[in-house]
Amino acid sequence: MQKKVTKAVFPVAGLGTRFLPATKSIPKEIMTLVDRPLIQYAIDEARAAGIREFIFVTSRGKSALEDYFDHNPELETALRAKGKTELLEELQHTNMDSGAIAYVRQNSPRGLGHAVWCARRMIGDEPFAVLLPDDVIAADKPCLAQMVEAYAETGGNMVATMEVAEDKASSYGVLDIGENMGRVVRAKGMVEKPAKGTAPSNLAVIGRYILTPEVLKHLDKAEIGTGGEIQLTDAIAKETAKGQVYGLRFEGERYDCGSKSGFLQATVAFGLKRPDLRDELHDFLRSLDLSK
Repeated sequence: MQKKVTKAVFPVAGLGTRFLPATKSIPKEIMTLVDRPLIQYAIDEARAAGIREFIFVTSRGKSALEDYFDHNPELETALRAKGKTELLEELQHTNMDSGAIAYVRQNSPRGLGHAVWCARRMIGDEPFAVLLPDDVIAADKPCLAQMVEAYAETGGNMVATMEVAEDKASSYGVLDIGENMGRVVRAKGMVEKPAKGTAPSNLAVIGRYILTPEVLKHLDKAEIGTGGEIQLTDAIAKETAKGQVYGLRFEGERYDCGSKSGFLQATVAFGLKRPDLRDELHDFLRSLDLSK
């Protein structure tokens, strides 16, 4: 029986330069899809998968993230006095219990692997999840919950995967498939951002991981990889020799909210799913003359 995954790491130290000037003073993770910030989608997904301890790897200028998850007694009192119970319930859902959330600083931008390594003392000797808030996934069953179910059968390390076009593979970590077991594959290798035409498959890794403490031991070596950074993919790849890396073809739609185009697509898609917004937004989109 596998150990339960109850801890999750959220690497949120990035500068968000693709969204300047907005991110000059607002953390990218606080930017909203409709009326919920990106980080809330990631937290809700983690909660649904049984996560109870939330570890944020932050950097200078991210204090708004800490404020977002704190209680706001004045606002709660005002909503209660005005009888706005639905809004009050939504607000209270953003609160995190004392001791459930912790923050650790990444003092220099040295890559995703380094960011995860920064949380090593809080992770200890337990399996843990990693969620990248830039990847927002719309699914009937949350992506991480799907992974936890699959992990209970396989153990080891598990990454969420999706098929991508050949010309897009160079933007992702890509699995070298050793054994195809339907929705789950066993990897015999992983390559971070392979050169065009060299990808071992079209199965790309997106921002959801369940990892073993052994990955942290590989990260201890601080080996420099693609882009001059410490790559999480490289550390996970070292576990493929043991047959301990699996990919899950998750069910759902992934939006790359780290890009402006993906963020806009997600905003429209999530807006159309809202009963209070759907009709008006749909009418507006139909009225657009895209030929101009």
